[in-house]
Amino acid sequence: MSDPDAPAGSGRNETREEQLDRNWMELLQELRVLQTGVQILAGFLLTLPFQQRFKELDDFQIGLYLVNVALAALTTAFILLPVSVHRRLFRHRLKETLVSSADNITKIALGGVACLSVGTAALVFDVTAGRTAGLTAGLVLLAVLAVLLVYVPLHLHRQARR
Repeated sequence: MSDPDAPAGSGRNETREEQLDRNWMELLQELRVLQTGVQILAGFLLTLPFQQRFKELDDFQIGLYLVNVALAALTTAFILLPVSVHRRLFRHRLKETLVSSADNITKIALGGVACLSVGTAALVFDVTAGRTAGLTAGLVLLAVLAVLLVYVPLHLHRQARR
């Protein structure tokens, strides 16, 4: 039985349940990729206070560092949230709710990873090359990530609809 919600000519011959199962597995794969990136950045951040130069950071740099640590923790929580939701909804026949909520949660986690990347780059540039370099690096990376993570998918979606 084919999915009534599948676009005509999609080439898929799957039931709604099969589609939801496939979507769930794809989301889990995406979350695994996000988790690895966050773990690497969080691990890097957690080593900084144990470096001798950490004592030389000014108030701005310490504040940026703490914001990054909080972002890493919150982003990790968002990456774990779909698993928690799955545990709560398991065997309640709510897979559509699970997949839909996990999709939204994954978008938030992706935004968290982007903010964490910007903050971490800004901190590293600030400490190594100065405040202007740090702010410039952060703003440039923010602009690049906005294009890559927001504009490109929207543009591709618009193109595909034509």
